[in-house]
Amino acid sequence: MSTEISSLDNLPVIIGGGAAGLMTALQMAPEPVVLLSKASLGAEASSLWAQGGLAAAMGEDDAPALHLADTLAAGAGLCDEAVASRIVHAAPAAVEHLARLGVAFDRRPDGGWRLGLEAAHSRNRIVHATGDGTGREIMRALIAAVRRCPSITLLEGVEARSLIVEDNAIKGVVAVNAQGPRAINTGRVVIATGGIGGLFLESTNPAGCFGQGLALAARAGAKLSDLEFIQFHPTAFDGPSRPMPLVTEAVRGDGAILIDDTGQRFMADQPGAELAPRDIVARAVWRRRAEGHRVFLDARQRPGAEFAKRYPVISAFCKMAGIDPATDPIPVRPAVHYHMGGIAVDTEGRSTVTGLWACGEASRTGLHGANRLASNSLMEAIVCAQWVAESVRAASGDPLKARAADAPPPASDPSAVKPILSQGLGVLRERHGIERAIRGLYPLANGRSAASDPALVGLMIAVAAWRREESRGGHFRSDFPDALPSAAPSSITLAKALDAARDLFETESLPVGSAQP
Repeated sequence: MSTEISSLDNLPVIIGGGAAGLMTALQMAPEPVVLLSKASLGAEASSLWAQGGLAAAMGEDDAPALHLADTLAAGAGLCDEAVASRIVHAAPAAVEHLARLGVAFDRRPDGGWRLGLEAAHSRNRIVHATGDGTGREIMRALIAAVRRCPSITLLEGVEARSLIVEDNAIKGVVAVNAQGPRAINTGRVVIATGGIGGLFLESTNPAGCFGQGLALAARAGAKLSDLEFIQFHPTAFDGPSRPMPLVTEAVRGDGAILIDDTGQRFMADQPGAELAPRDIVARAVWRRRAEGHRVFLDARQRPGAEFAKRYPVISAFCKMAGIDPATDPIPVRPAVHYHMGGIAVDTEGRSTVTGLWACGEASRTGLHGANRLASNSLMEAIVCAQWVAESVRAASGDPLKARAADAPPPASDPSAVKPILSQGLGVLRERHGIERAIRGLYPLANGRSAASDPALVGLMIAVAAWRREESRGGHFRSDFPDALPSAAPSSITLAKALDAARDLFETESLPVGSAQP
């Protein structure tokens, strides 16, 4: 790694080039900060692909209290109400801040906000940019702002491989680029690496998002929370492309309906119909497919001829597949979309390791609970970045001594993990399948191969799912189909996950299901 990085010691380091990382870096200004991005900015960020937009109470008929009520209802009893309230009340100001940074949000002819409707929202409160290109437009503006900000040192093509920790406190980052490894000495690190979709065969996330930040935090000793809650988007485009293109929920908000290959509208009698919470819709689509049917999103009547104008990104990839949404139903299926769990943080983004913060999808703030309300994720990343930045600025400490980098772990490859997690931790789960996943992941997580970090994250997810013997939000157990009377967040550390997995792995010769959690 180039020697110029030596001048960056003792500066805060932000790991991740998506919306959460970029906004945190901008909010740190004018304090100098280092931003590490494994790829070119935005190239592997889920934020870039976000179609839905940001949820914020911007309409005259709306209020943060209504937004909060919808968020709590979707979260199925696991939201932290105080945290959720603080975030949704800050959302309108965050939208205004993005507009000042140059994000071209969609407006009505009179200049007011053009607000869309998505599942489980009681009001039109989704702020869009360029129709279904909201993430791309936000990332364009944030990347431009970061590149012109003199206090941000941007290091693209640099990957954080491990954190240096002493006495439960961060002391540095071991990073790698084409020139090799180097230790960046710092007592302040922000993880903003996004989600875990790349751990599964079918996901709407970029392939490079497979929980690297969670692995960094877990190996550093941080507590992780609610890992079992994974949101499957019900309408990923059912074609050969991987990652899978997303057909945003806003299309259903515009009146599109779900049908099977016989033409039956199978969600019609469900509360909320196609705009029921995502977990309910995803399970309905999953079951229909399990019965041997294909499933389609029918937008021929609504939005009909307006489809290409309103959703140019979706229209383009449909056209490449020979489909015109104005005249043809769009084939869809569930796919991993968002992780409600993550690194356990407080209201300022602080983890249980001193000097380690998390922001965005890699964090678990308590906003989403068991099931994220549509379009609350980009909003959470933008809002919380300000609070994380304020906390990091206030935590500046004594300079750290220089040190050489230890040999870094190998670059991660989730290929061996994908089929294991996809089979055992899908839309519908049951004990035997989860146990098989744990047994398959445990030896990989205990090794030192390219699969080790992805397997470690997958193992922690599987153990959390194994322990939660109920169905709630994004976690559905067919052997425990009901929710327990009381809800509590889960938490897990690497040591506890390995202990639980070892006990189960060592019973492999016994009948599956004989081990007790």
